[in-house]
Amino acid sequence: MLQEYIRGCAILLIYFLASVLGAFVVRRFLAVPREVFRKMLHFILLGSSFIYVYAFNTWWLAALAAAAFMVVVYPILAIGERLLSFTQLLIERKPGEIKRSLIVASLTYAILIVLCWGGLGQKYLVIAAVLGWGTGDAAAALVGKRFGRRYVEGPFVEGRKSLEGTAAMFVVSFIAVLVVLVANGVLPWYAYAPTAAVTALVCAIVELYTKDGMDTITCPLAAVTVLIPLICLWGV
Repeated sequence: MLQEYIRGCAILLIYFLASVLGAFVVRRFLAVPREVFRKMLHFILLGSSFIYVYAFNTWWLAALAAAAFMVVVYPILAIGERLLSFTQLLIERKPGEIKRSLIVASLTYAILIVLCWGGLGQKYLVIAAVLGWGTGDAAAALVGKRFGRRYVEGPFVEGRKSLEGTAAMFVVSFIAVLVVLVANGVLPWYAYAPTAAVTALVCAIVELYTKDGMDTITCPLAAVTVLIPLICLWGV
């Protein structure tokens, strides 16, 4: 098991180093808009969910790796914030944003791994929940900033969020969840679209009303909270 853990962590480290380096190379030679570069980093974080699920054969080792990543990365980023201008380098909206996102995402992955893989033996649910949130969230940000015209405001909404962005999140989340479910062949053919649609709708609504960037944890947990009973409903 030690060999499996070391191998999995090595793959995770190589993945992050190669992906982040690649993102900065692209930014160096191409005129990448700020928000697009932010979402490139966002997708790198999403991609790590595949490493946790497929680079490890044992669920608790994968969960341990997610927790260890959180413990190791936090002080590194904390020191980096003091020595480097991370706000400009990583295009943070506010100091500490990337650090908090990594920590919350690692915690979310650990929870999903324990619940879905460890508790239910269904590792694909981890991927479905993460992609249902992450791809939709990226679409909401990009579409909302570019095409947002009608906005939702209120005491339970942080700032202003566009209906166009929320609609984009629903569509992209639906596609992401649908692809994961179909790829794993876990439902009757007639159940895929309704299950993906309900999950995407819940993700979009939860993202709309989540504050302080905590949709990193609220949306994936909301997604899996919907997916589990729906899959049971279809008799799987």
